[in-house]
Amino acid sequence: MDDMDYEMYSSRELLEAYVHSRVYYHSHIIKPLALRCAIELGIPDLMQNHGKPITLSELAASLHIHPTKTQFLSRLLRVLVHTGFFAKHQQRHDEEEYSLTLAFRLLPKERWPTKSIPLSITNTPQDSLFLNLMLSLSSWFKNSDKTVIETARKQTMWDLASRDKGLNSSFNQMMARDSRIIATAMLRECREVFEGVKSLVDVGGGTGTMAKAIADAFPHIKCAVLDLPHVIAGLQGTHNLDFLAGDMFEAIPPANAILLKNIEAMQRSNSGKGEGGKVMIIEIVIEEDQMDKNSYEAQLQLDMVMMVMHSGKERNQMEWEKIFLAAGFSDYKITLHLETAFIF
Repeated sequence: MDDMDYEMYSSRELLEAYVHSRVYYHSHIIKPLALRCAIELGIPDLMQNHGKPITLSELAASLHIHPTKTQFLSRLLRVLVHTGFFAKHQQRHDEEEYSLTLAFRLLPKERWPTKSIPLSITNTPQDSLFLNLMLSLSSWFKNSDKTVIETARKQTMWDLASRDKGLNSSFNQMMARDSRIIATAMLRECREVFEGVKSLVDVGGGTGTMAKAIADAFPHIKCAVLDLPHVIAGLQGTHNLDFLAGDMFEAIPPANAILLKNIEAMQRSNSGKGEGGKVMIIEIVIEEDQMDKNSYEAQLQLDMVMMVMHSGKERNQMEWEKIFLAAGFSDYKITLHLETAFIF
């Protein structure tokens, strides 16, 4: 399917299909194993014994979880609320309350996902890794490890990928497929943001799918992809596209524009200062009230992926605005397409 001609489809058709496939793929593992994590932590029993809806702080105080993990508990509960097994109630004392739904109460204990594992989705090294991390999620909630992969594998995702060629290839192929769809929609809907741009760095740009699309669409823009050495090894550039080996947490090459797609953090760049420099972000803006059910579910699932793989998070508009203002930006614009947002 990688040779599909995306040009024959509208941006909405592409993104709707993209969201639908994401929901199908991730739901096979996230839904049952998020519930499994809650059961292993003792959340259903605690809710049952409490006898009435329980606040997040009451729940966290009663569970045997590490204090640094309280912030992640609400995101686990958010997924379980969406699945229909937990319910969220109106706030009490500025806190949301949670309880078990009738659907969970009618779920026999022998059907709880505490033993069965959805092995059918472990088709690639990345699938197997994510399954392993989800199975380690409840243990991570109880310890001080920063990331789940530290609990499961005692190393970072990037260290593991640099040593495992199969995992590195699987991850890069997945990101390239995503980028091709997103690039098609972005270059149709947001071409105006490239006006005046002379140089651009795609930070953490993988094998360059997004940067190649921009370089082809705008031959006058000098594009570069910055990523780790093992990611760009053997990749060849063109007259207006270079591949640069480096660490985004150490330095970003000078450029008129910085592109970030699915990037949680980086070292601040001095590029474009005082010259109308731009930061272009392709990310999720979580907005439950503005999303259809499929799109919102995709957002929640990707938030779980970020939490489990990197201890990162997806954000709502207020959280994004706080980051932009703290970074010194005076303005921003969000163009929202289903579960993907283009932020400039």
